[in-house]
Amino acid sequence: MSGKSVSDIRDLTPGDISSFLLINNEKPFRARQVFEWLWKKQCASFDEMTDIPKSCRELLKSNFTFHKAIITKTQESKDGTVKTGLTLHDDSFVEGVLIPSGGRYTACVSSQVGCPLGCVFCATGKLGFKRNLSAGEIFDQAACLNKLAFEKTNSPAGLSNIVYMGMGEPLLNYENVKRSVEMITSADGMGMSSQRITISSLGIPKMIRQMADDELKCHFALSLHAAGDDKRNRLVPFNLKHPLEELLTALKYYHKRTGKRFTIEYILFKDINDSISDARELAAFCKNFPVKVNLLEYNEIEGTLVFKSKPERLQAFAGFLESKNMVVNIRKSRGRDIDAACGQLAGKNITLL
Repeated sequence: MSGKSVSDIRDLTPGDISSFLLINNEKPFRARQVFEWLWKKQCASFDEMTDIPKSCRELLKSNFTFHKAIITKTQESKDGTVKTGLTLHDDSFVEGVLIPSGGRYTACVSSQVGCPLGCVFCATGKLGFKRNLSAGEIFDQAACLNKLAFEKTNSPAGLSNIVYMGMGEPLLNYENVKRSVEMITSADGMGMSSQRITISSLGIPKMIRQMADDELKCHFALSLHAAGDDKRNRLVPFNLKHPLEELLTALKYYHKRTGKRFTIEYILFKDINDSISDARELAAFCKNFPVKVNLLEYNEIEGTLVFKSKPERLQAFAGFLESKNMVVNIRKSRGRDIDAACGQLAGKNITLL
């Protein structure tokens, strides 16, 4: 391969890099050096590859480029949550979030610029969709937030967890998300355990089955928000194309294929999906497989006609599920004051570094 058809070198596998270098009469061990610089050392230019001869660096520079995502903006919440704005090579913009909890830090990363699904309660969905992120751009977010976590703790701890819950639908960018997970967990990358990574999806039936077939080791979380089609159609327009029966079949397949318990994420909206009847419907849905349920407070955004459920309704909802011996957690919002909470990422109210 000449490399001319590939602009971003991080789109290449180790075998691709090795083949390119061999064709161009470079020594075989250079491929390992290059790959290590790209992922483990996370360099941002070929000139940083200081143990590689200049002639080889010039060869790479003339055939490839880096599409690095770089933090250019940041904002910190009263609760310690940090929202980062990352500028991409084409001047697109995405946001990532660093969430503190008892000395531990979770990174929330984006998978797309904008989102094509248009959920009525989500600020990101109102942006529309521009493009998918590359595996390297997703990796960059995790790496940048990991570095920020190091700086916050002043220790080698770094990130405790990574969640694909930022801008975009991860399973609509599956191959790049999968590749980014591989590099985050690889010893040649960040070396993080796959058990510390969660992919959160609105529920793309075909890709849920694909994820099971690929035996992706990370955790899976489903953003459900309603266990009946009428209400889910109202909240999640994508459900009109792939109703709950289709999603249910895919989830059963996922559990049968992997044997893994997954998480149901459920945002409560005032007078829409927060009644005991809704809780009963959710409990019936969850009988089909072992799950845990995360109940989330809604983070209200401008221009929507849905509102946050009252605290007593949330508690009653949780209590009903617990009475059915279900594992239930109530997740408190973090970073709401800087629009960094779930569903609020839309590239606004963020200050320059």
